[in-house]
Amino acid sequence: MPPSSYQRAVAKLYELQKFGIKLGLSSTRNLLEGLGAPHRGLPCVHLAGTNGKGSVGAMLEAALMEAGVKTGFYTSPHLERFTERFRVGGKEISQRKVVELCKAVWEVVDQREPPTYFEFVTAMAFEHFSREGVELAIMETGLGGRLDATNICEPLVTVITNLSLEHEDYLGKGLKNIAFEKAGIIKKKVPLIHGVMQPSARRLVEQTAAQLRAPVYRRGRELSFRRRGNQRFDLKGRLWRLSQVTTNLVGAHQPVNACLALGVAEALAEAGLPLNAGHLARGLTQVRWPGRLERWPTQPDQPDLWLDGAHNPAAAKALLASLESMRAGRKPLVMVVGVMADKEIGTLLGLLLPAADRVVYSRPVYSRAADPQVLVDQAPPDAPPGEIEPDLGKAMERAKALAGPGGAVLVTGSLFTVGEARTLLSGGTSDLP
Repeated sequence: MPPSSYQRAVAKLYELQKFGIKLGLSSTRNLLEGLGAPHRGLPCVHLAGTNGKGSVGAMLEAALMEAGVKTGFYTSPHLERFTERFRVGGKEISQRKVVELCKAVWEVVDQREPPTYFEFVTAMAFEHFSREGVELAIMETGLGGRLDATNICEPLVTVITNLSLEHEDYLGKGLKNIAFEKAGIIKKKVPLIHGVMQPSARRLVEQTAAQLRAPVYRRGRELSFRRRGNQRFDLKGRLWRLSQVTTNLVGAHQPVNACLALGVAEALAEAGLPLNAGHLARGLTQVRWPGRLERWPTQPDQPDLWLDGAHNPAAAKALLASLESMRAGRKPLVMVVGVMADKEIGTLLGLLLPAADRVVYSRPVYSRAADPQVLVDQAPPDAPPGEIEPDLGKAMERAKALAGPGGAVLVTGSLFTVGEARTLLSGGTSDLP
């Protein structure tokens, strides 16, 4: 069967990955000007941070939808389908609209300044939200902040969820350099909500905000939470207090994300959006954010199956903090692990593997994935017994057999691994290159 117009459009987009990562705003700005500047006058929430951006964004999206605000959500990477990257009113973009947007953006590309994949896709996002009449767009940075393609937006609120060492080849060595890049999203007099805990990084972020006269609302100061047990917690902000709230996102770290979402929601309400505490409380119970501590439905005679794209040390630590409650006493725990070759493989495996009883080393069908033998070679000395199965579908079946009906299987190590696992489990198709 010949490829559809959508498949051809996405394949052409993926060819832009040959230009790699290019930090800077000129190409994105030129694309958007060619499109008629769809980003101008579009109210945004701009999200940066090492982890938690997607969860905070999804919480906000759900709260805004409860309030009847037409909301756009731009996120990356996608797990299975390219269309996941653009949501309006909680619904993914159609394949037809992807084709139309691709055509529109290609028409304004200057071949003397070919865009990167992310620059092109970011231009698509702004154009899509403009065409759809979005009232507020939630824009997630791809890498860093200061020179990220999304930093062309005009935010009502900026957010830095947290910081840890990441992408040092691009953002600079050490936490202060990374904090400097993330702080680049802060805008003059625009409120900043943040959860940066490390003193030196926090000082840099807040000094940047002070220079720009941007109000700062920090987790642990203006924003706080208290755990109540049984996945319930209280939230306290500057304006609102929410008691005994819960969220359908699993994990010990989710009250932290909800705390930041509260700060953003309060700032948006002050900016004139029709948003209140009830919208946030109800929205937290409706959040959709797959592949992050996601429990996959299984039959009673099968082991529990969990998916979590822990792809860096901070995400691995967040996963480990929730592991015991997730397992609920089930034994053994068998991990299926696939990691990208450009990640801190040894550090990541050193955190994850000691928590497992058995390991199956595998990989997604993706060029950046590390060979399973590399994972074995970099596994820590105290790693549990393991075996290699390069085919991810077979690896999951093997893990289920090892776990048995009373055990649990956890697929982890990369969002690409989790995305392919979801495709295999659902019997769907994937857009990954």
